[in-house]
Amino acid sequence: EVQLQASGGGLVQAGGSLRLSCVTSGFNFDDYSIGWFRQAPGKEREGVACISSSVDSIYYADSVRGRFTISRDNAKNTVYLQMNSLKPEDTAVYYCAAGRGRLTRDWRTYTYWGQGTLVTVSS
Repeated sequence: EVQLQASGGGLVQAGGSLRLSCVTSGFNFDDYSIGWFRQAPGKEREGVACISSSVDSIYYADSVRGRFTISRDNAKNTVYLQMNSLKPEDTAVYYCAAGRGRLTRDWRTYTYWGQGTLVTVSS
């Protein structure tokens, strides 16, 4: 059974930091790109940060570049998203997802999804 377990969300003040984790199982982690996506109420799902299977390609949305860092530990089948200098507009449910093929920010191309973790940034 494929599982992606996202955790680490919570309530934080603007300017604060959170570290999200995505622990995966049930598929060959080394062969998959992993992406972090978010969806705020009333808004479309958007790609936040994505990392290729071999870590030779990394994507960041313009809105988070320089503040967020994505990384992966293939030995632990886990991907992290370090979020610094958080802003109220970062408030959303954050999802991790796995997909094969060329790295893309398009959430529609990702095959496996986790359940999401809520990040709330207060002003």
